[in-house]
Amino acid sequence: MNRAAKLIGGLAVVFVATVAIISKLIPGPHKPTDYLVMGGIATILCLALLFWILMGAAGVELGALFRKRKNDPDQTSRTSTDL
Repeated sequence: MNRAAKLIGGLAVVFVATVAIISKLIPGPHKPTDYLVMGGIATILCLALLFWILMGAAGVELGALFRKRKNDPDQTSRTSTDL
């Protein structure tokens, strides 16, 4: 079994488990909007998990995704009215 199949299978298990847990937390009877919320939360969780796994596998630190600004001493005393 290759890596992509394992990743897809693992995320499917996480999705189903998340929906099962949330369905127990939300009191019944469930309306269609309740299922929409359950699926939305599970989707967001799986996408965040996929992003975290792929960034870790690529060896990229999450701090590398953000550009660091230089601390310019001339900018410290400026206000919004100085523009």
